[in-house]
Amino acid sequence: MKNIFTLSALMFALGLAQAQNVEVKDAWARPSVQGQQATGAFMKITAKERLQLLSVSSPVAGVSEVHEMKMEGDVMRMRAVSALDLPAGQTVELKPGGYHVMLMNLKTPLLKDTTVPLTLVFKDPKGVQSKVEIALPVAIRAPGTMPSGTPGMDHSQHKH
Repeated sequence: MKNIFTLSALMFALGLAQAQNVEVKDAWARPSVQGQQATGAFMKITAKERLQLLSVSSPVAGVSEVHEMKMEGDVMRMRAVSALDLPAGQTVELKPGGYHVMLMNLKTPLLKDTTVPLTLVFKDPKGVQSKVEIALPVAIRAPGTMPSGTPGMDHSQHKH
């Protein structure tokens, strides 16, 4: 039993969660800056069966919504979506510039290297709802990505 709890706690702390029908991984949130009342959160969601992401909530935000960013003509528009379809077996990525979670009316600043609780509510085709609770690490970039200027990655001196 101890190993199961330890694994669950580790998954929670790393922004990785798995319920019976859905897996959430690589979850993270951007830190907010002084005076900023909103920030974005991002993750990859894979549903075993067709689901919809109905809502999100966090105690650190007065309002939490799933948003979509897309080009309309020459203008990038952002709008809340009432539900996000998750096709069976396909990973849907919530990322900067696409679908993402907006945490608005922040009650406290989100500081780098802290975590933020987030609850995701899903609905299956029969209307049955389920929840997944995760802890989003607050970071400047997605987990596993390399910062620019990483040693060994500078190709400015490379000649062709």
